[in-house]
Amino acid sequence: MKIVVIGGTGLIGSKLVATLRNHGHEVLAAAPGTGVNTITREGLAEAMDGAQVVVDVANAPAWDDQAVLEFFETSGRNLLAAEAAAGVRHHVALSIVGSERNPDNGYFRAKVAQENLIKASGIPYTIVRAPSSTNSSPASPRRPSSAMKSACRPHSSRPLHRTTWWPRWPTSRRQRQSTARSRSPARRPCRLDKIQSACSR
Repeated sequence: MKIVVIGGTGLIGSKLVATLRNHGHEVLAAAPGTGVNTITREGLAEAMDGAQVVVDVANAPAWDDQAVLEFFETSGRNLLAAEAAAGVRHHVALSIVGSERNPDNGYFRAKVAQENLIKASGIPYTIVRAPSSTNSSPASPRRPSSAMKSACRPHSSRPLHRTTWWPRWPTSRRQRQSTARSRSPARRPCRLDKIQSACSR
């Protein structure tokens, strides 16, 4: 199965690409540096050729409100149009938990706009919402999880339109020790296999 990872050379994307390849998928790491630009559309149609699943983990290069909104809207429109033309079967996007409840945050508003474009596209989709991180970009998630990997799976029986979440990573030593001891899957830190499982359903 061919999977295109938009933002596939970034912090999250590169790990996702490696994990998907380890599971036997044909994966294209799409980014301006690899000749695929969702803003200018350079290389976009070629990247979509033969793809069954597209995972969008790209992040905006600028953080002021207008710039980040323009990035996600322009990139989203161009990407979804290219997917529709190529017959892509499933779109997976990384978003932020609680973005719709924070209208005063420009980055969150931009992610809501991106989600709305996806929902209106007519392409089966999964939106994976992760907790925001305060130690990287203004609102970017820490890392991809198995929820995202499960969303990458193409669906032949019926369209999938859903939003999924994963729990916040434990931050303190005590929290990490407690999580390591827990036998409950709901309390364990999420891993890349959540994204992988989404790619294969």
